[in-house]
Amino acid sequence: MAVVTPSLLTSLMTGFKANYQAGVSMAESDYGKIATTVPSSSKSNTYGWLGQFPQFREWAGDRVINDISASGYEITNKDYESTIGVKRTDIEDDNLGIYSPLFTEMGRAATAHPDELVFSLLAAGFATNCYDGQYFFDTDHAVGAGSVSNIQAGTETPWYLLDTSRAIKPLVFQERKKAEFVSMTKSDDENVFTANQYRYGVDSRCNVGYGFWQMAFGSKAALTGANFNDAFSSMASFKSDEGRPLGIKPSILIVPPTLRAAALEIINAETIGGTSNTNRGAVDVVVSPWLA
Repeated sequence: MAVVTPSLLTSLMTGFKANYQAGVSMAESDYGKIATTVPSSSKSNTYGWLGQFPQFREWAGDRVINDISASGYEITNKDYESTIGVKRTDIEDDNLGIYSPLFTEMGRAATAHPDELVFSLLAAGFATNCYDGQYFFDTDHAVGAGSVSNIQAGTETPWYLLDTSRAIKPLVFQERKKAEFVSMTKSDDENVFTANQYRYGVDSRCNVGYGFWQMAFGSKAALTGANFNDAFSSMASFKSDEGRPLGIKPSILIVPPTLRAAALEIINAETIGGTSNTNRGAVDVVVSPWLA
């Protein structure tokens, strides 16, 4: 039977953390393709600048200053954690092999967590407000004296077309504290005393939000070449309040696993129905399991 000493606990911490880091390294992540990572140094960030889509104008007379207080869109950070309890008896009995894959999976989950948050927010865009007080995907975003839609109506599985070619992406991942591996293994820790258990965990602070709705288009219509073309054309035609083109260039088609085949055919096939595919290579395709 192993004797639980401080040096043994230190050694276990080193091993479990190595397992965790292995999981962090093995995971693939897509959130950075569609979300701008914004560092946060307080409880929340206010994105007043979202009310002004940056554009140049002819300098005639005085400068026209964009008022960043026009929008009060705020993203408040949230706390997240994942914890594994290791029984003292398992340490004493040298029965630790069962824990290694758990810590590796914890690392994988830490890397995947931003994906889960960002893509879940994208899916919620049909019923969640963005900076202008409208749903992120809506039929009547106010533009100038009129309104603009960034949605295709329907009852099919949703898919999304985004312009991610700019410094500001359609979504925001706000990071207050990176995922950090910590432990509670002192003999006088309450859980060690009362439950005979050592705890190892990861915690982080972050949240997600919407950027410019003009850079995203949500569809509940069937994913067909015709509907893709309509969505692409609509996005590329978006204009500013002054009626000037915004220069939107859709770059990513995002789909759940059930639409993978349809998306790849529309974008990658050389021919469709014996006719040359004019959409071949038009955008990249991202298939996200978090949209399933």
